[in-house]
Amino acid sequence: MLTLHHVRGVRPGHAGEPLAGYAVVVDGARIAAIGPYEELRAAHGIGVPPGRAQSRAWGRARVREWDGVLTPGRYEPAGAALLEAAYHPDPREAEELGSEPITGEALAALGMTETRWGASARRGVQRLLAVGTTALSGPFTRPAVRTAVQRSGLAEPPGGRPRALTVGGAADFAVFAEDGSCLATVLAGRLVYRRR
Repeated sequence: MLTLHHVRGVRPGHAGEPLAGYAVVVDGARIAAIGPYEELRAAHGIGVPPGRAQSRAWGRARVREWDGVLTPGRYEPAGAALLEAAYHPDPREAEELGSEPITGEALAALGMTETRWGASARRGVQRLLAVGTTALSGPFTRPAVRTAVQRSGLAEPPGGRPRALTVGGAADFAVFAEDGSCLATVLAGRLVYRRR
């Protein structure tokens, strides 16, 4: 299924001004098109009578509206430290442990098991997705943490930053509001985080 991400602008690379009025079309796990919203809307038959659509995908595309700028997302250089040297408490532990990551002596006192590391890593990954992270550094030496990262879809890119957005490239991106907060994170075409 095609998804048209309608945003205020698209910043395909890591620098420069966003392309105002642009949008991104995702087909599965790949970016199918980047261009002016109205052109993409017409090309994929959204709101266009079937006989006038320029694509056989008429009516199949869903539109997601975001009041922000679509970018390649954030790179987290401290990924391994955040997920393997910190415990992210379960909300049910908040009264006892608080809600912030635990490190150092307090972490050593917890008596961590592989199961607990895996659950912590999943919560840590959710925190990373909530700030628009689409790539991070490893290596991840704990099997439970490595599994959580692999299942999330977060990549460890060569060169240490998310790839620029290109047609045919991976549909890994984030949408940021004007205040810099993350509105949505998409990995392999899947919406993995949406601000409520």
